[in-house]
Amino acid sequence: MKLVVFDCDGTIVDSQAGIILSMEHAFKSLRMIPPARERVMSVVGLSLPEAFSALAPEAEYATRVELAERYKAAFRELDRDPSEMDILFPNARETIAGLAGRDDHLLGIATGKSRRGIDRLFNREGWQPYFSTVQTADDHPSKPHPAMLLNAMIETDVAPAATVMIGDTTYDIEMARAAGTAAIGVAWGYHAVAELKEAGADLIVERFEDIPKALDDLFGTASRAA
Repeated sequence: MKLVVFDCDGTIVDSQAGIILSMEHAFKSLRMIPPARERVMSVVGLSLPEAFSALAPEAEYATRVELAERYKAAFRELDRDPSEMDILFPNARETIAGLAGRDDHLLGIATGKSRRGIDRLFNREGWQPYFSTVQTADDHPSKPHPAMLLNAMIETDVAPAATVMIGDTTYDIEMARAAGTAAIGVAWGYHAVAELKEAGADLIVERFEDIPKALDDLFGTASRAA
């Protein structure tokens, strides 16, 4: 049995609009200059304390805590209008449904997103039965710490050699390396392909629908439909 673990933001869903708007609100509400879009997107995948340490290193700890709280409040407010929140990348829905029907592996999630955010996405898409393990920032240190992947493997009883992490940031790739698993980088996310390769990605996929073949190439076996 294999374990295929997905990142969420930047890999399955494009949350860029909500992240940028919420970040701008957090900084402006404290009369601070918001960071440039490129800087904000560079920290997607980190947990909020680490993200604000990177974006506002000169700020006092209490200020960074307040930034995180105001960011979360703004994001929750945007959550009430999902028109620009958690937009699935092209062919994500169909590919995940197809992967869930294969009988040689289990699916998992390892994300800097909150459990609340994942529950909302799963409820919308009906994905609860698809994923055997879900690891979020609520319960673990920030990526690239390997805790999320290590716990996912414990919960599913799958070894590192039979596990792969799929993500769009160097934090995902570095987490996989720290946990001793394989890593697939996606070309449509928030970090450049060159950065993913330098971090140690085993493969890069250009389209969501390329993931099943990449898994077969990585593990050296073709999967059977359930």
